[in-house]
Amino acid sequence: METVLRVAFFYFFILLGMRAIGKREFSQLSPFEMVTLLLIPELAQQALVRQDFSATNAVVALSTLFLLVFLTSLAAYRMPKVGAAIEGEPTVLVYNGRFVQRSLALERVSPDEIYSEMRKSGLERVEQLKWALLEADGKISVIPLAPEDKQIKPRSETVG
Repeated sequence: METVLRVAFFYFFILLGMRAIGKREFSQLSPFEMVTLLLIPELAQQALVRQDFSATNAVVALSTLFLLVFLTSLAAYRMPKVGAAIEGEPTVLVYNGRFVQRSLALERVSPDEIYSEMRKSGLERVEQLKWALLEADGKISVIPLAPEDKQIKPRSETVG
């Protein structure tokens, strides 16, 4: 019965902690946020299985983790340079209908992945793209050429 009570206590404690740090933290998980989620069970595990008979250590550890996540998120929001360092910035994969080879190689993204995202957007050719961006969350965004941009004709299939 004590194990059931401990699990219930930590379930609600972790739930409150996650609610306190905000929804945005869990909408798209960055590597930083994934590490946070992986640390939670490790910090609570000893108290749950009674290897540490005091639940206080787990509460203090989890509270510290939640506070650090909140403060890091706040710093990233208020200081753009900190945010860029923690969360990353988008990478240009296609510019004006041409692949940016250097970016593709650096990010290890194949043209097939870009074509897949293009098809989801109803586009057939890379020349129809103004931009393809690898977002900080790992997703690829495609922005088609606007009608007024269609006068731009790419010279070749690749850049850089």
